[in-house]
Amino acid sequence: MPYEPPPELAGLSLGEVAELVASRKLPPVDQWSPAETGDSEMRITADGRWFHQDGEIRRPAMVRAFASLLLRDESGQHWLVTPSQKLSIEVEDAAFIAIDVKREGDMLVLRLNTDDLVIAGPDHPIHAEGDPQTPAIYLAVRHGTRARLNRSTYAQLVDIAIEQGGNEQGWEDDLAVQSAGVRFPLIPA
Repeated sequence: MPYEPPPELAGLSLGEVAELVASRKLPPVDQWSPAETGDSEMRITADGRWFHQDGEIRRPAMVRAFASLLLRDESGQHWLVTPSQKLSIEVEDAAFIAIDVKREGDMLVLRLNTDDLVIAGPDHPIHAEGDPQTPAIYLAVRHGTRARLNRSTYAQLVDIAIEQGGNEQGWEDDLAVQSAGVRFPLIPA
């Protein structure tokens, strides 16, 4: 059965996004404790491309399947986890890239390069790193993994922050967005 990506983010309501997120059955990688560990010989480049033994994995369905098995431990090491194996995977920056964002009411929904949809909020915070002149903006995804926002998605968030700021929130002095009742600064502290 061929992989069919979800519809364009702009055409989805928040209810439809919630249904798509809820319908995605992800493996419980954080509950598995396989005895066998090793190296997957895989890496994810800073631009979100996946490689195995220096050959690029070009099938979106395969990347999406591998991405569903990712876990990042407390030391920052990424792992591909199955019930029988835990294989290290090299990640140059973040495991995912946030490629689009949509605001609906008090919610920000981000689409990842794997077609995952993530609603920013307490369980999926947005975090700014780097310095104020060259910030790097990340979104917590799942199991310790995160997505780095690409330039256009960051620009979309800046536009949203400008729209949200200066109103009744009183954020005139700094650039921030709000989603699910949580405020996220876009400038590193």
